[in-house]
Amino acid sequence: MTLRTRIKALANKKGLSLPNLEAALGFGSGTIVKWDKSTPNVAKLQEVANYFGVSIDYLVTGKETIELKKNNNSRDITEELDKLIQELENEEEPVYYEGKPVDKRTVSIMRNALEIAFENLESKKK
Repeated sequence: MTLRTRIKALANKKGLSLPNLEAALGFGSGTIVKWDKSTPNVAKLQEVANYFGVSIDYLVTGKETIELKKNNNSRDITEELDKLIQELENEEEPVYYEGKPVDKRTVSIMRNALEIAFENLESKKK
C-alpha cells in the first residue's frame, strides 16, 4: 500500500475524499496525489498524521510505532495498546510482521494476548 492509498483509506473511514481532506488541512488541490511521485514535506505529513491520530511512521510504512509515554515517572501504554488492538481488529488492512502478512488466526491470538494482559493489569489495580 502506498502513502497516498493509506491516507485515502484513513480519509474514507472518516467519510472524506482526498480533495475534502486537502481542503480541511489547507493544502493545495492534488497535493496528496502528487506524493506518489515526489517526497512530501515532513510538516505536511505531520499535519495528516495529527488529523488522523496516527504517526508519520504509520502513514509511510503502515506500521504504528509504539512509544512509551512517561506519566508520573511510570510507563503509561494504555492508549498505545488500545490503538494496537484496534489495528489488529481492522480487517481492511492486513497486519505485517517482518514484511510478511500475518494470518488471521495469529492476529486473533495476538489480540487475545493483549486483552488478557489488560485484564491482568486491571486486576492488579484493585
